[in-house]
Amino acid sequence: MSLNKLPLTPDYDAWPIDTDIADVSFTPRLVTVRWSDGRFSRYHSIWLRENAPDETTVNPATRERILDLSTLAAWPEIDAAKIDAAGALCVTFAPENRRLRFHPGWLRAHDYDNATDSETPLVPMNTWLGGPEVAPDTLDASGLLDTAPDSDAEEAILAPTLESVLCKGLVRLRGLPTEPGSLESIARRIGPVRPTNFGQLFNVKAKPDPDSNAYTSLALPPHVDLPTREYHPGLQMLHCLENSVEDGQAVMMDGFAVAEALRDRHPEAWATLTRVRWCYANTARTTDYVWFEPMIRLDARGELLEVRIADFLRGPLQTAFEDVEPAYEALMILQRLLRDPAFAIRFTYRPGDLVIFDNRRLLHARDAFEDSTGHRWLQGCYMERDEVRSRYRMIQRARRQRQLTAET
Repeated sequence: MSLNKLPLTPDYDAWPIDTDIADVSFTPRLVTVRWSDGRFSRYHSIWLRENAPDETTVNPATRERILDLSTLAAWPEIDAAKIDAAGALCVTFAPENRRLRFHPGWLRAHDYDNATDSETPLVPMNTWLGGPEVAPDTLDASGLLDTAPDSDAEEAILAPTLESVLCKGLVRLRGLPTEPGSLESIARRIGPVRPTNFGQLFNVKAKPDPDSNAYTSLALPPHVDLPTREYHPGLQMLHCLENSVEDGQAVMMDGFAVAEALRDRHPEAWATLTRVRWCYANTARTTDYVWFEPMIRLDARGELLEVRIADFLRGPLQTAFEDVEPAYEALMILQRLLRDPAFAIRFTYRPGDLVIFDNRRLLHARDAFEDSTGHRWLQGCYMERDEVRSRYRMIQRARRQRQLTAET
């Protein structure tokens, strides 16, 4: 083991060293690091032992943990701690008498002692209002499929695309091919597609004998797709191949902005819709999906996690007798909010447009159109929020790696 080289980290990421370790002190169960900028960071001995990057802790081929803490002879304590010649934190653990090294950039990035929020989002989320002058974030994506995967050219398109999805839940790409099926190749630049009973890709156009209101020329109210699933898709893509009909404008609104307005203006309705579990049902001829969930769902910290709003996919309300009237009162308050044009962005699809949106946050709708005036053909697919976050992290990782390479 060379002490002139920094150790690996327990992951595949690159961690720039913006601040060096200036000094170290320790007790049996705690290491205190003083950084060159004056910050102090404390790390528990057991946390350090579990997150060591050596081959007794992680498989070097996969960087997945192999250590079972309960197999250690005793609680890991610290016999010695110092800064080694490479600037790494070097800790000797008892009772193993094992010396392990920690990368200072990785330690600083994982400084839980000074973290204000351990779950800081990759990109800050901003809720938004609509209006006649507002349009989705729009990017020129022509040539995306001609770029090499993981190239700088691909990153130049994908990075701002993913940032808009993470921040606002919505982005519109323009200049993409209009060949049927090209959507799958575009989607896979982000991650795997989630198939459903509607297929890997689905065609949104009026057709005889439709199995969804989406496959008609009817107006569609603001909704999310597939709230009938235990885990409804986190991301939806709609790719315009053809649009020559009259009317049929697309409508998008931020469901989180609507929910926040409900909380501020009608707190009792908010409380009801975050508590009462509604029935969502898609009882088609060949499938029968049913799920129960509140219309507005919060995470463990009380932050907005998802909305499940889709009037045409709600089954009969099955809840406590005394909750029925309050639930419907709250629902109608929400429905009136959804008709407020202040929340809506309206636009017309052009062939080659692709709209990507967070299906657990954004509500989409459509004006009715006259099918006899032309053709309107969108292809759609689903994937998960996880794929957006993973792809964005990979782009950030590549940027950090380039930064480190340039510095050395």
